[in-house]
Amino acid sequence: MTMAPVTFLRDDRRGSVAVEMALILPLMLILMFGGLEGGYYLWSEHKMLKAVRDGARFAGRQPFDKFDCSSGTVNDSATEIEIGNVTRTGTIDGSGPVKIPGWTTNSPSITISVLPCNSTPSTGLYQELPNGGPIVTVSATLNYQALFSNLGFATTGLGLRATSQAAVMGI
Repeated sequence: MTMAPVTFLRDDRRGSVAVEMALILPLMLILMFGGLEGGYYLWSEHKMLKAVRDGARFAGRQPFDKFDCSSGTVNDSATEIEIGNVTRTGTIDGSGPVKIPGWTTNSPSITISVLPCNSTPSTGLYQELPNGGPIVTVSATLNYQALFSNLGFATTGLGLRATSQAAVMGI
């Protein structure tokens, strides 16, 4: 029995699909997980924006005497805690689940400031106030926690930031 000589000139395609898959698979995985991570970042940013708007809206429904326009602060510490709770969890007492993972009550990520009252309108609702009414600004920052951090998506230094304002109506 004689064997045919091996020639390198013949058209042998066995294994070509496996080689192509091995070359394309890393790129496909990076695109897939990168797209999911990018979507999760945008969703987290949207949730933070909505949370800050809710906190500012809640602050705008507080009485005028809860805010000090001259110092730009909240007069009542309980009201400041409630604004933070509404922003972080959506509930006044803070008993609800946090809207974004990693957003704890101990993290100093929510700041509440009050614009000077003389910079706001003194007509309409604020007509009876000597310098107009306060405008409350609720701002929040938080370090972004990656969805796929175990796969090597490093998000060090990547953060979420949001700011919203509301005029205090004194309700």
